Amino acid sequence: MDLMVWRTFVTVCRLGSLSAAAAELHHTQSAVSRQIAGLERQLGVPLMERHARGVRPTPAGEVFRHHALATLNEADRAVRAAREAGDGAAFNRPLTVGATPSLAAGVVPEAIRALLKETGSLRWSLLPGLSAPLHDRVVTGELDIAVVTDAPPGLPHDPRTERRFLGVDDMVVALPVDHPRTGGGPVRMRALADETWAEDNDGSAALLHQHAARAGVSARIELTAADLPGKLALVATGHAIALIPGVLTRGLRTDVTTVSLVDPPTRGVYTVVPRRDPHPCTAALLDHLATAFASVRPGHDGVTSGPGVAADRYGPKVR
Repeated sequence: MDLMVWRTFVTVCRLGSLSAAAAELHHTQSAVSRQIAGLERQLGVPLMERHARGVRPTPAGEVFRHHALATLNEADRAVRAAREAGDGAAFNRPLTVGATPSLAAGVVPEAIRALLKETGSLRWSLLPGLSAPLHDRVVTGELDIAVVTDAPPGLPHDPRTERRFLGVDDMVVALPVDHPRTGGGPVRMRALADETWAEDNDGSAALLHQHAARAGVSARIELTAADLPGKLALVATGHAIALIPGVLTRGLRTDVTTVSLVDPPTRGVYTVVPRRDPHPCTAALLDHLATAFASVRPGHDGVTSGPGVAADRYGPKVR
């Protein structure tokens, strides 16, 4: 099959429009239509269906899109690897790192800083996101490494990736600085039963509900934020309290403080990398990530596993 046609199909899926895809690819709309129709004839199934605002993949088209994207990214990697091997420029390859928002806020930049001290100039980018989508982007080749957690709904197993356990992160409660609990020791969830909570994602909300259920109470999540900074803004202004990752404690805004929970909910922190064609800096970055995570989690041992040695080992689960 012609990979150029596959690129056309993936572009149409991404943009949801034949005309937009034609403009981006510098083709005519009729040429794009012919390529899609030819691909459908080859496969023997319809791949696209029209709707009010353009086109979208059929169920068969969505399955094909997923595999086509992975194949195209692998083809791009093959071309890049050959060129790098020819000119000795392997370490000039850009490094693309994905991380959950809390890990992107401190641990990952710290590890990148240590890496740059070793490598010197290196083009790199950091893409925040949620764990499951970040894992998928490693599989498709969009990311060289992802730093993720096993918070609900958890991480998928995939033989195309290699996982390394960095350690356990205790969740803490974020409070406005004038909250009555400020400055106290660890509290039990029952003591916070009357509080209003804010949340920004389903995984954190699930951890909160699980912890409250174990304590025999319920958590009233009445406010929803678009992201972690928004959740912290609701806390700072006294509208709610919130469950947040412990790794954020050292870098919080000055109008927010934290209190520990008795027997807190936890999440395991992992790196995910592709098994094939890893970035040349992967091994060094993994070590720096382990060091950076350990520095913000005193009292926890970051048990790790090297490549090929229990690399898919799981650490402690969410209790």
